Amino acid sequence: MNLASQETNVKGKNSYTFDEFIAKRENLDWYRDEPILLKAVEKFTGSQFEQVHEKLLSFSPRVSAKWNQLAERIARPEVRPYMLHYDAFNHRIDRIVRPLEVHQLESEVFGEGLFSSKMAPWESFVKRMLTHQIGEGGVTCPLTCTHGLIALLEQFPDEQYPELHEILLHTKEGVNGEFAIGAQFMSEIQGGSDLPANVLEAVPDGNNYRLYGNKFFCSAAHADYSVVTAKISGTDKVSTFIVPAWLPGDKEKEIRNGYQINRIKWKLGTAELPTAEIQYNGALAYPIGPKDKGIAVAVGIVLTLSRLEIGIACAGFMLRASREAHLYSDFRTVFGKKVSGYPLAASKLKRIENAAQRTTAGAFKIYDLFLQLEKPLNPGIKSNHPIEMRKQLFNLRELVLLQKICATNEGAEILREAISMFAGHGVMEEFSSLPRIFRDVVVNEQWEGPRNLLLTQIYRDLQRVADWYSPRDFVSNVLEGASQDTIRQFAEQLEDLLQRPVLGEVSEASIEAATEWDKFCDTFFKTYQEVALSEIK
Repeated sequence: MNLASQETNVKGKNSYTFDEFIAKRENLDWYRDEPILLKAVEKFTGSQFEQVHEKLLSFSPRVSAKWNQLAERIARPEVRPYMLHYDAFNHRIDRIVRPLEVHQLESEVFGEGLFSSKMAPWESFVKRMLTHQIGEGGVTCPLTCTHGLIALLEQFPDEQYPELHEILLHTKEGVNGEFAIGAQFMSEIQGGSDLPANVLEAVPDGNNYRLYGNKFFCSAAHADYSVVTAKISGTDKVSTFIVPAWLPGDKEKEIRNGYQINRIKWKLGTAELPTAEIQYNGALAYPIGPKDKGIAVAVGIVLTLSRLEIGIACAGFMLRASREAHLYSDFRTVFGKKVSGYPLAASKLKRIENAAQRTTAGAFKIYDLFLQLEKPLNPGIKSNHPIEMRKQLFNLRELVLLQKICATNEGAEILREAISMFAGHGVMEEFSSLPRIFRDVVVNEQWEGPRNLLLTQIYRDLQRVADWYSPRDFVSNVLEGASQDTIRQFAEQLEDLLQRPVLGEVSEASIEAATEWDKFCDTFFKTYQEVALSEIK
């Protein structure tokens, strides 16, 4: 009996196949076949469009096919990262074992030199948005952390530490074709996002420092260099340090720089990414930035870029969800009609598409402001800039926070809606990447400050600037392009909420005010996204 006959016997008379859908999905080009992305790139790149467009046309097929396939293999539970603490000769090595595919993907993604001085900012931005569409894949969090590390090194060059310049070259431009990976280790068991509660100790050792203590939640634990927050002995102020994973000549011997990796965490999402608990036992560390302003340095630079990147990632996640939900709904026939032919399904598809387009437009517009202001990092609220520049910097600060909390929250909703368009097949992870990406969105919602923390920060920020930046002016400037009625309504709501006990003691009044504040921020930011989308279409 030949193979065709065997297959017929297995299927019986049922000849149904998903081959048409699979073929269309596999042949998609995530840039060329995404109209809103093409329009956004044309609008925001201006005179650079042709150059950037050609680079993206060349790049996109790789991420759409090869990188996506690698990410699928990496996601299988049997190849998740695990620890090998000792070698055969009882030497402590703390090797993080990862599959071959992740090393290949990592090499190719980092090999793009996305933060190199040779790459235009908009080219890097769109390449990253496309790369995020594979999900975390064990590479996008490290990529984001590397960006923060590079920005920190560029912001605070220090001739006392030639090692820092070498680290900058290794991460930004690569050395002999190899690009190093960065990470950020800030969370401790007692504090989480509460960095002032850090107790990791930095003990002076000549011109450098030695770290002692524990970091409890360290993603990209396989990185070459990490940004670590700690308190210098005898002080109560948090400082920031750069810590190599290995000292020169020790990487090949698997001798880590004075620290041990206790265990790898088991997480809801980003499962391909090794997140670990680390014990420092005298790790050599290089100080960076003002020693008494470590929180401002860490939050203003490293976390700001991470929060900005999370918004870019959400746009990528939603674009993919929308594209694949539409593709399947136009393929699948149920009760004699295409899924997309049912009004309830069509309404969900429309909502998914609108959210993806809004989020993409908003991410482009915020990044455009970031570039216009010459990539401002760590500006704080107090500055010596002229008043109009201070307002622009403040707008960017709040938009980054709003995008982070709103895009992740809506991203989880949209991924869930997209999964529902596949019905039972939507939760089969060999059939669709959307369940994996859904979990990644949920984890991204907790990274770099959970929702309640950032809602509190935005509220306090607006109170702090009220003497030189009124709520009405803030709303008017951020929502420029919206109708005057819309601006007036939001301005009145904001003025009212800033007088309410949003951050007061728990009571019926404060709970009601807090609920309204949460809803206000969500609708306010979606309106900003709608304005951004109208400017592209």
